[in-house]
Amino acid sequence: MTVPAAQKSHQLFESLIARAARLSSPMPTGVIWPCEQHALEGALDAAEHGLMQPVLIGDKRTITQLAEARHCDLGKAEIIDVSTPEAAAAQGVSLVREGRLRTLMKGSLHTDILMHAVIAPDQGLRTNRRVSHVFLLAIPDYSDLVFVTDAAINIFPDLEAKRDIVQNAIDLHIGLGLGEPRVALLSAVEVVNPKIPGTVDAACLCKMAERKQIQGGILDGPLAMDNAVNIEAARIKGIESPVAGRAQVLVSPDLESGNMLAKNMIFMSHAESAGIVLGAKVPILLTSRADSVQARLASVAVGALYADYLARNNVSQKY
Repeated sequence: MTVPAAQKSHQLFESLIARAARLSSPMPTGVIWPCEQHALEGALDAAEHGLMQPVLIGDKRTITQLAEARHCDLGKAEIIDVSTPEAAAAQGVSLVREGRLRTLMKGSLHTDILMHAVIAPDQGLRTNRRVSHVFLLAIPDYSDLVFVTDAAINIFPDLEAKRDIVQNAIDLHIGLGLGEPRVALLSAVEVVNPKIPGTVDAACLCKMAERKQIQGGILDGPLAMDNAVNIEAARIKGIESPVAGRAQVLVSPDLESGNMLAKNMIFMSHAESAGIVLGAKVPILLTSRADSVQARLASVAVGALYADYLARNNVSQKY
């Protein structure tokens, strides 16, 4: 029987969730400031699915009252009582450094508070890589999971930052068992134009990949959005490459364009989404109150699978 396109896209996430649930043990995850209904229920739901062992870091009284009001079971969760979101973020980072946590998950605090603790020069979780964000999108009528990066962290990345953004996304694609990705370096046009700096960066990144400065993926660019994801559009433009029309990773030239692209896919094209921050010592899960239950579970599953990959391959020590 043919599965409808929308159902196919959801199955991409269902597969990740099922694989994460089969890991040898739930991933110890610090949930930072789960002091709002969606944040707490999302973490506890992921725990019920066997995707994480939650460590709830926040105001214990608020967490307990929320759980009682929503009839949530806190039996599987450890609670670490702290008084402010800033203290919760610092505590989560400290527990990662001690080896007690393998991932962090954003609760109901502002993203910049969490990331400030993560990238702190001395006591944070920085590596030699630039930290970047990836949206994972399951889009109706598109057979592959699509990664969009960077749409949340780096505002105007330079060439060096873009190199790390691309490598982070490639590593995630491989780490999730999805194979060598086809990476499209996006711009408004598919030719190099010095008046559009993103096209020059795209061409440089392709050459860097040829010289093994970026490894593990197949790069092409600059590519406009249509010929990155539509084979017929690429054919009409006369573009022949293994990426054109079949891209799995979409690299935006800046945060604004990347964020608008991802949100368009989510709210106009009905894509399911998951979000993760890469380049730190552990994966960091960014969820939104607008996320569906499946999207929150998918984010946790992605973090668990990638954390397991990093541990098994000792990858973080190479950053």
